[in-house]
Formats: sequence, structure tokens, C-alpha cells
Amino acid sequence: MHLNLYKFFRDRFGSSLDHTFLVCPEGSRLSYGDIDHLSACFAAVLIHAKVAAGERVIVQVDKSPGAVALYLACLRVGAVYVPLNIAYTATEVSYFLRDAAPALFVCRPEAAAKFYPVATLAGVPLSHTLGTSLDGSVGKLARKLTPHEALTVRAPGDVAAMLYTSGTTGRSKGAMLTLDNLASNALTLHRYWGFKPDDVLLHALPIFHVHGLFVALHCAMLNASRVIFMPQFDASEVSKALPESTVMMGVPTFYTRLLLCADFGREVCGHMRLFISGSAPLSEQTFSEFEQRTGHQILERYGMTETGMITSNPLEGERIAGTVGYALPEIKIRVSDESGEPLPAGQVGGVELKGPNVFSGYWRMPEKTEEEFRKDGYFITGDLGTLTEDGRLSLVGRSRDLIISGGYNIYPKEIESVIDALPGVVESAVIGIPHVDLGESSIAIVVPSRDDPASCESILEATAAQLARFKQPRDVILVDELPRNTMGKVQKNILRERFDGK
Repeated sequence: MHLNLYKFFRDRFGSSLDHTFLVCPEGSRLSYGDIDHLSACFAAVLIHAKVAAGERVIVQVDKSPGAVALYLACLRVGAVYVPLNIAYTATEVSYFLRDAAPALFVCRPEAAAKFYPVATLAGVPLSHTLGTSLDGSVGKLARKLTPHEALTVRAPGDVAAMLYTSGTTGRSKGAMLTLDNLASNALTLHRYWGFKPDDVLLHALPIFHVHGLFVALHCAMLNASRVIFMPQFDASEVSKALPESTVMMGVPTFYTRLLLCADFGREVCGHMRLFISGSAPLSEQTFSEFEQRTGHQILERYGMTETGMITSNPLEGERIAGTVGYALPEIKIRVSDESGEPLPAGQVGGVELKGPNVFSGYWRMPEKTEEEFRKDGYFITGDLGTLTEDGRLSLVGRSRDLIISGGYNIYPKEIESVIDALPGVVESAVIGIPHVDLGESSIAIVVPSRDDPASCESILEATAAQLARFKQPRDVILVDELPRNTMGKVQKNILRERFDGK
């Protein structure tokens, strides 16, 4: 039983406080002792801000050691950590602030002028700033306060973090992840992927979602591993760092871009033990080409915001391209029909699961939470897949219209709402089409008004002003009408077939 999630990690790295934790590109290094002290300093800031256990802290800052320390500070005091993508605009952030009702909002110093008024209008009691060099009000205040070493006692079922996800309705949902959810998944992955005492993790992922924050950093802390901590993915810089690393976690885009580097091959990867891919489907072509170039088979796994990791190809054993492997220990998965009845091996159906990794529910959405669970406790993922006789899972699609581009989730309804509200637009449909680098990219199919119709350029400009860059459609296609079935529902499958080669 873990009564404080920070203590759970510190119990594992506490005997290695003099070991290097984070290695940053400019050459600076933080030891585990440094991050322990810095997180205590930031915990003092949270206490000074009167953040109580169970209250939410929304954080939209750049990837940095300070951002990691702030996350750990929240765990120390029992606050609920709510990270946001730094690409979100003021309009988008406003929704999260109003919905989560945080006790504190932390943003980048250069964004304060834009976001402080938004936070005030949303009723947030206090806002702070944090920069990559520990500048900003959090860093300044931390230097004046006595570090807060005490750890707040929490229960295994208490919420430790809340990450926003969404659905085809376009309304983002706060998925509440408990101490036990995060601790159990971290322990399972650490064992399943065979972490060794001398492992060095190459970390080029963002830390505002499950993959970079929980999967990567939790495994590293349980192992007291050194982490090469890159602000973002750059194929050239990653190639330079691979000879010093043993484990890398990435999205498929990382691997496709590495393969574009002429000097990338076996020599660069000679010291590597394990390459892991997730957050989006890995193509069989990328899997095969990567093995040919490096001698390494990428280990593909499957997870989601509400559950952490669910399945993984084996560390020892056959890794099959196009599959996401077997259920992790203590997790049960099944493929079911629409009523929840399990289907025989080989048949396509909805992927459902049960286990200690499954979230406790959606914030302030009890009805939605109830909809997503079967009466026997299985969580309905919304993904479609097949199981082999021995339990290997392959994903074949999604029951919802989610688009995953470069590892980021894009929800068509949100983009459609922006486009449909524009003058000169009758209606729109946003779809995902295959993209060699990103996995998928989004395009908008738009029916313009007959009188004073919107242009492709005006639509792209409007979405650029209102949506984060990764959500913006890469192209706009004007059509006379959208295909519909007899019930009046837009048939996006027809649109995908029609514009597949766009």
C-alpha cells in the first residue's frame, strides 16, 4: 500500500541521491538529491499558496527539470497534478481552468500577460510562473521559503493526477488517475521491460501526457536511472545521444525520422538495449526497416490516458509487427461485441479491460464514467481489435473518430466546431488520412455557403488563430455536400476512401 506516491519513488532512488538523474542539452546535470531538494522547495511554494491535498494544480510550462520537480512537489503535498500541452491557446486553457477549478495555475513567464487574465476570469485563486531556468515566481518564492520535507499521507484510491482527454463530443474529460493506478503500472513496466541498474533512458518526449511523464519518468525513478533529458525530439541530436543510452521510448514519428538520417544504423545503436514505441500505431514498414538498419526490433505497446499501459510485446520472445502484444500482468483484456459479450479469437470487436491501472473516472462526469464501464467492471476503450488464441492483441481501428498524429490525439469535433462557426461555411467534416511521417494527418472537408463562400485560406487562418498547431488541419477541401446515410449521419468512411491519397 502506497500512502504517498513521491515516497513510493523515493524509496527506490533514495539510496542513490548522489547519482545523476537528469542530463540536459546545455550540459547541466541534476542528481536525485538535487531533484529531491528542489521538489521540497517547490512543495513549500504549494503550501504557501494554501494548496490542500486533493486540490488541483494546472501546469502549462515548458519541459524542464523544474517542471519535473513541480510534478513531484504536487505528489509530496497530495495535490492533483494537471498538466496541459503548451500549445493550447488561451481559449482552450480557459475551458480547463473553469472545468478543473484548480487552486493554482502555473504557466510560462512569457505567457503570464496572456493567461493570467484568463485564469482570473475562470475564478482561479492564484497564478504563478515557472521558466526553464527556474525563473518566474515559483523559483523566486522557492528561494525565500524553507523546503517542505513532510509528505502528506494519502490513500491508494486518492487521485494523484488528472489528464484531459476527449471524445467525439468535443468536450474534454478529466481522467482521474489514482496513486494505485500510477504505482501499479510503473512497477509492472519496470519489471516487464527488464530495467537494469546501468540503464540510461533517452527522453525526447513531452511531459504533459502519460507517455513522457508517467511511463518514461516513473520507470527511470524506480530504477534510479540517468535520463538524457531533451526539450524536444530532434533526429540529429537523438542520434548523437544514442551511443550513451540504453533505452529509448518514442512515438512512431521518432523512428520514421531517425530512418531518414543517412548515418543512422547499427553503429549508432550499438549500445542500445531497447527501443519502445507507443501513442500511435507503428507501421510494419517502419518496424521492418528499423530492424534492417539497426538490428533492433522495436517493442510496440498499447495504452491510453485512462489506463496507462495495457499491453506490450514481450521483452524476451517474438515481437510481431502490427500487434501490440499481450496483456500486462494483473490486467485482463477481452474483445467484445456491442453488448459486452466476449468474442472468439480472431473476430473484430471492442477492446475492453480490467485491472489496477484503470482510472477512477472522469472528473465531474459520473454519467459519462458509468457509460464507459460494463456492469462487470470492464472499461470500454473505444478501440477495435482482435485477439489470438494465446492472447496477443492487434488493433484494427477505432470506434470513434480519433485521429493520432505524431503521437498527439486530435478530436475532429473540436476542429469542426471552429470551422462550422465561420462565416461562409455550411458544415464540415474532419478526417484523418495516412501520413508517412506522422502516422495520420487531419484534413477538413468543408461545404461552403453559396453566397460569399469561405475560402480554403480563410479557414486555415481561422483554425491557426484558435487551435493549437497540432490540431490545425493540414489541408482544406471544398465540396458541394457531405455523404450521409439514411439516418443523416455523415459517412466519414466514404470521405476517408475518397481522399485517402490526398
